[in-house]
Amino acid sequence: MAQRNFSMIEYFNRIAKDWEPKLSFKGSTKADWEAWRGEAQAKYMELLGEFPQKVDLDAEVVAQVEDRGLIRQRVIFDSEEFMSVPCVVLYPPDLPQDRTGRAIICSHGHGPYGKEPVAGNATTPDKAANIAAHNYNYGEQMARKGFLTISPDLRAFGERSDGGDPYPGRDKCNVHFIRGVVLGVNTLTLNIWDIKCCVDYLETRPEVDPGRIGMMGLSQGGTMTTWATAAEPRIKAADIIGYLNPWERFGINRANFCGSQIVPEIFKWLDTHDIAGLIAPRPLLVEMGYHDTCFFIEDQLISYRAVKRIYEAAGAADDLWLDLHPGEHGFAGNKAFEFFEKYL
Repeated sequence: MAQRNFSMIEYFNRIAKDWEPKLSFKGSTKADWEAWRGEAQAKYMELLGEFPQKVDLDAEVVAQVEDRGLIRQRVIFDSEEFMSVPCVVLYPPDLPQDRTGRAIICSHGHGPYGKEPVAGNATTPDKAANIAAHNYNYGEQMARKGFLTISPDLRAFGERSDGGDPYPGRDKCNVHFIRGVVLGVNTLTLNIWDIKCCVDYLETRPEVDPGRIGMMGLSQGGTMTTWATAAEPRIKAADIIGYLNPWERFGINRANFCGSQIVPEIFKWLDTHDIAGLIAPRPLLVEMGYHDTCFFIEDQLISYRAVKRIYEAAGAADDLWLDLHPGEHGFAGNKAFEFFEKYL
């Protein structure tokens, strides 16, 4: 033993320093990509574990109001036997009900108000400040550009947070993750299932063309956009905002994640850029802030370059967009409107 160590922090940092996931993409050709994608997609779905049993959505528009030039609806549907999903749906009043419209699932981040700021709820000073800090109301902004948007609460957030602090002094995401692991259930997989159910619901909307559904999200919403789009082929285009960076950097070195954003053994097999790479050849926009203090720009660029290699190998380099902006951890909105206009 050349060196003694008693620190678990240092222990994991040393293990991760030269770590290489077993299925991380290493090729460069179309044939390399095709072979990798088949194996990596199968392993990815295996790591997610079982999805819940499908139930009737029993969807209900609970309330509707015209709000500053948009129709705002409170929608609730069931995603499994013991769980329902509250959402906000926004769309322009003149959106025709001819099944030609475009829809975007807008996922919130790891914040205190769940879907509400994303859907433009600025009715309290705290919510208004939350929107201002991250340009966070992209669900509202996209609706004003002519899209129908749906903003669901993820499990353990917003209306699904059990009062906000059910385990004082502990991260509820981590508590639920441990509870789920005991049962063989991954909370991230449950949230992916709820996103898949959002797609199911959008397919029933008279305004929406089922072939024109996209997804976007900031931070944990970027996690959800990455993971759900990789698992759900009906999502045709995605905007990952302020998320992509290597597990070794943000996950191991900085422990900047929670139990709602991982599944067991993921880094043994795939890095975050590999999961994003499973979206190829579908169009992908990656947004990252130069001054992001949640996920550092040098780390995000490592992952972006790795995703770019996958898209190049897939022959889809032109369908990978980058919005590198001078802001903090937030939605830039420099290219998102053009991106979804083009691809949806």
